[in-house]
This record gives sequence, structure tokens and C-alpha cells, in this order.
Amino acid sequence: MDSLVVDRWHRDGGGHSPCGRARPTSKSDRPDLGPDPRTRLRRGAVVTAIAATGPNRTAVWIVLPVAVAFALLIVLLATGEPASERAANSTAVGRLAPLIEGEDLDGQWFDIDDHRGQWVVVNFFSTTCVPCIVEHPELVAFAEERVITGDAIVVSVAFDDASANVRDFFLANGGEWPVITTDTGAIAVDYGVTAVPESYLVAPSGVVAAKLIGGITKDDLDNQIEDLVARAQADTGVSS
Repeated sequence: MDSLVVDRWHRDGGGHSPCGRARPTSKSDRPDLGPDPRTRLRRGAVVTAIAATGPNRTAVWIVLPVAVAFALLIVLLATGEPASERAANSTAVGRLAPLIEGEDLDGQWFDIDDHRGQWVVVNFFSTTCVPCIVEHPELVAFAEERVITGDAIVVSVAFDDASANVRDFFLANGGEWPVITTDTGAIAVDYGVTAVPESYLVAPSGVVAAKLIGGITKDDLDNQIEDLVARAQADTGVSS
């Protein structure tokens, strides 16, 4: 299944460099996997000043809420480059997927090796990460369609999040797939995650076929899978 491997990198402003390390000067809204992502979001708040028209001309400072940044990111996701152009280098790409196993958020046992024969989207996220929140409905749409076809699943790995927060997030936003909340730091290291959101597309053979940086859409995932299947068929001379 080496023919299914995508090994390209694109500068998307997400804090990645060609060698997979985060650039220290990144201004991306995707938080690095460091402590207290909430602090980074507070530091990223937009502040503007409006001069009053009264005699004192007192400057009134207004802090624009996170909702503004949220709206901007929706536009970026809608108009940004497709995931196929944002595939990135990773030590995991081209190798068997690192192990992900354990109880999910609902207490059910999950083992990624049990899903050989299916595409697996491994999505690393945080409930305080704005691009993660923006991409979530797209993952829901992808998962709901693939439940019907049975050829792909999603598994989420929550980084640096309390289980209660993750549970509340899924109750509020939907998503019927396994969510891992324990030992997630070690899993992130195994996959080579440098910032969230990041997603890894694992082929039915169990090999990591692509690493996708930044927010993704349902169309991104559909097109990526279609492209990888077409390449594999071209390499083997098999037609669908």
C-alpha cells in the first residue's frame, strides 16, 4: 500500500515547517501542543479603539469577542486550499498506524487495528481550539455518510482536555464516533502531531496514507480518499 502514501508539504500558516517542526513565529489560530491553550486564545483577542464624540473625547476600548475570529476562520475554511494541497510530511506517513487503543468517551473499547479494511480518519483536536470547532460539523457530515457505506470511520483524540469538557462538546455539537481522552499526549507524539487540528488518513491496509494539517471539510476527506484510491489503482493496473 506504499502507493497510497501522500508525502507532500504546503506552507499553510499553521506553524509547520517542511521537517515537521512548529515555527516559533507562527501566528496561526491552531494552538501548538503546549500548556494552557486558553491563554493563547486570550492573547489573540482583537482589540480596537473608538474615540468618543463628547467633550472629553475619551477613548472607548472594545474587545471584539472570539466570535469574530470564529467567523473569519469559517471564511478561511470555505475559501482555503483543499486538503490535498495541504498534505504534510510526517514520520508516521508510509508506516503502519501507531497504536490507538483504550476506552473511548462512552466506555467502549477501541483498537485502531480492529478497523483494517476501512479508512480511518484520526483527528487530533481540542475543545478550546477555534479551527477545531469550525471543522467539527464537517467531520459529523463525513462520518454520517460513511456509516451508511461502511468504508470509513472517524476517531477523535482530544489533546489536553478534561473528559467532562470533551463530553459536553460532543453533546452540544454532535458526533457519533469513538473519542479518546486518555494517554493522548503519547498518541500525539507517536503520530508526530505539532499543532491542532491535525488529521491522519489511515488506509484500509493500516498504513498512514496522509497527514492533513489545519481544518478539514467533508469534501477534503472525500476527495483525498478518491485520489488515493485512484493512485493505487493506477499503480496496480486495477480499475474500479
